[in-house]
Amino acid sequence: MKFKDYYSILGVERGASAADVKKAYRALAQKYHPDVSKEADAEARFKEIAEAYQTLKDPAKRAAYDELGAHSPGEEFRPPPNWGQKNSDQNFSFEDLDLADLFAGLSRQKAHSARHARQPPIAGQDYEVSANISIEDAYQGALLDLNLSLPDYDDSGRLRRVAHALKARIPKGATDGQRLRLPGKGGRGVNGGRSGDLYLTIVLNPHSLFRVSGHDVYVDLPLSPWEAALGATVEVPTLGGTVQLKVPAGTAAGQALRLAKRGLPLPRGGSGDQFAIAKIVLPKILSESERKLFEQLADISEFAPRANITAEPADAT
Repeated sequence: MKFKDYYSILGVERGASAADVKKAYRALAQKYHPDVSKEADAEARFKEIAEAYQTLKDPAKRAAYDELGAHSPGEEFRPPPNWGQKNSDQNFSFEDLDLADLFAGLSRQKAHSARHARQPPIAGQDYEVSANISIEDAYQGALLDLNLSLPDYDDSGRLRRVAHALKARIPKGATDGQRLRLPGKGGRGVNGGRSGDLYLTIVLNPHSLFRVSGHDVYVDLPLSPWEAALGATVEVPTLGGTVQLKVPAGTAAGQALRLAKRGLPLPRGGSGDQFAIAKIVLPKILSESERKLFEQLADISEFAPRANITAEPADAT
């Protein structure tokens, strides 16, 4: 009979706990399941992994397997003397058996006792998915309808995808990258273990006007040259509606004008700020009157915009 190292197949130590064995099996089964894996040998690997797990998850079968000792994978071996009588009420011809067949044929009484032995509760898996929301939803809060397909395991340990339809409340002030926990909405537990949790990672959709950094909001504010130079009161859009903003005289391009508490709500009360970023814009087409005024300004102005960037003359070579 050729030896199969079930521990090595699952990638765990021989002394691994039942929870570690199950965790390793789940990870490998998800990776090599023929319905989801692109590996060339996925089906063969999945069967090998399932075979190892069917033995090691059963306390009686695992104890019997451990009595076989450690051998090299593929090595020809025979079970120790009296192994068959101790672990089975059947007479085995070991030359005609595969290791999987050997453990499949162990005593029904022992298997029955093992199945009915009290097993420790195992918590279900946690899952994480992205939740795309608008900036308006982040500002006001929202109730999302989620229709998810999540991996889960049936009573036989087989991986399958299960539809999950649930509602998730997005709190006011949710920020990009924030993780929201939905307790008990992940994978179901085993042996009375609690169900896992579902984590939503918030992703803010791009907006045509607003940009968000943390709880602060940014918006570009186009200004004419005369509004920037002379000062003005202009309308500025915010997530809470349009407000009036006083633009001080001499506002420079790129200057951030603060609108206090006009950003996203903060978790413990209050709000972030909104910043209007000044953008100086010129009319693409000038009327004759506008052109004359600009020419007049050019004639009388002593403003030297490039006074600080005059370069030293290069040395002659």
